[in-house]
Amino acid sequence: MTKRVVLIGHPVAHSLSGAMQQAAFDSAGIDARYELWDRAPIALADAIAEVRGDEFLGANVTIPHKERVVPMIDKLTEEAQATGAVNTLTREGRRLVGHNTDVPGFVAALDKLVGRQKMPRQAVVLGAGGGARAVVHGLIRASFQRVIVFNRHLHRAEGLVRYFARSAAHMDLKAMPWHESIIESELAKTKVLINATSIGLNSDVSPVPAEVLSGDLLVLDLIYNRTRLLRDAEAAGANALDGEIMLLHQGAAAFALWTGQPAPLEVMSQALSEARAEGVRSAEGEPAGERADAVPETATPAG
Repeated sequence: MTKRVVLIGHPVAHSLSGAMQQAAFDSAGIDARYELWDRAPIALADAIAEVRGDEFLGANVTIPHKERVVPMIDKLTEEAQATGAVNTLTREGRRLVGHNTDVPGFVAALDKLVGRQKMPRQAVVLGAGGGARAVVHGLIRASFQRVIVFNRHLHRAEGLVRYFARSAAHMDLKAMPWHESIIESELAKTKVLINATSIGLNSDVSPVPAEVLSGDLLVLDLIYNRTRLLRDAEAAGANALDGEIMLLHQGAAAFALWTGQPAPLEVMSQALSEARAEGVRSAEGEPAGERADAVPETATPAG
């Protein structure tokens, strides 16, 4: 029987995960197909119930469901519990286990961004959704000392900070209002800027003005495009990286969980490159409607 793996999100049509995971299954000789399920929040519980069936190896969960799905899962791994967000499901009989493979994906991206330099200790994070939770957890694990979280709706950033209060007790983790002058002031004090919103996915806009970016910044955009933010950062002389490495490594971790086999990284990377060349794109950002201003955007997944 052909096994099934699904990506549950809203929307999902833009996702790169399908091409990447299907190529991995085919390369490994695994009889499985990867499907995209566009499910609005009202339909999430029914989708999760269906994934409990024997024909499923598991699932990916993406925007806007990564936090909503947590109470629907029977068991959470340590990283899913630590972040309060789930992006991968595996089955144990009829029970579902929630994992967060965004965390190792982000750690791989951060290591690539920093390269041979000494790991910085200060960061600014834009966004407060499931992707931002993986980012903040990864920064805590990497022993960052000061992390400032900005979100269009301040209460979302404050909720994230409260969630990590215990694990971040050793550091300065704060939520601040999304005002250009405040963001500029914080960027002047920091080394790392991470965009975990979807600003720049569907339109050529940046979450921050080009003039506040300096050449000594390290900039990571979780969107898998060469966004305006990344182009502005490169023009300023900064090191800049898009979300492909995070996507690749979170997908590889998910593949290993579903199959018990090492992920064929080269095959998955090639499939990603081909999908991107065909214009498919994805991002890890805030759901549409989460922002307070009128800049048009659509949200997307960790996949």
